[in-house]
Amino acid sequence: MTNGGISRRTLLHGTVVAGVVTAVGAGAAHAAVPGFYNPFSGYRITGTWQDHLANGSLGGIDYGMGVGTRLPAAGGGVVTNIPYNGTGGHTVTIQHDNGYRTQYLHLSQFLVANGTRVGMGAVVGLSGGAVGAPGSGSSTGPHLHWHMINPSGTRINPLTYLGGSTGLPKTSTEQDGVPGPIMWKRAQNWLRIEHGYTGPIDGAPGANTYAALQRAMRAYGYTGPIDGVPGANTWAAVQRLAARWGYTGPIDGVMGPNSWRGFARFLNQDKYD
Repeated sequence: MTNGGISRRTLLHGTVVAGVVTAVGAGAAHAAVPGFYNPFSGYRITGTWQDHLANGSLGGIDYGMGVGTRLPAAGGGVVTNIPYNGTGGHTVTIQHDNGYRTQYLHLSQFLVANGTRVGMGAVVGLSGGAVGAPGSGSSTGPHLHWHMINPSGTRINPLTYLGGSTGLPKTSTEQDGVPGPIMWKRAQNWLRIEHGYTGPIDGAPGANTYAALQRAMRAYGYTGPIDGVPGANTWAAVQRLAARWGYTGPIDGVMGPNSWRGFARFLNQDKYD
């Protein structure tokens, strides 16, 4: 399935508390799901679960997106690539530690080798779906098809499982000035969306996170190497960014609570959820 505007009013709703998603729907509660999020909440749904069932499919969610869009893992697990998977075309399967599997269909390219363990948010492939293109299967236009399989082998709606979560929670660093895992998850998601970061959204910054941050800070006066080792020049550029979000202190490359608050205000924008 492909384009055609679909309202989200029929989707089930839930809550996100401390990074754990609790889904509720049809009067029945679903178990809390730690370590999962919806990486596609910013894209338009072009085919609902019910649309797929009505057309004889076992179910899925379609998101309209251009060919070559990066596809982050909804949760950590082990990757298996299935080339030319029938009507689904190139398919990535992620086997999660809790027994669930997620699958992305109609890919244009695999990016991770079979057997690779990835973290939540790691990019595992590129979207496809162009008619007749290798790996598109039966797709009639560029999009991603996403579904999940529960431990008993039944295909399920990932939006029911995740409760329709819009993504990451806001960071409290905006209030308390203390950087923590939620702030860094949001930073990693921002860097994934806009600056080429391809590592996990795990809230534990390392060299890849810092290298992407340094690339981003070119726009704020950073002229040093992209080496993944942040120093005073990197942090001074972060302070220049933070100054656009309420930071009024010195640009000295020494991050304190007020510097972190300004940076967190930037990261708490809805588009980085």
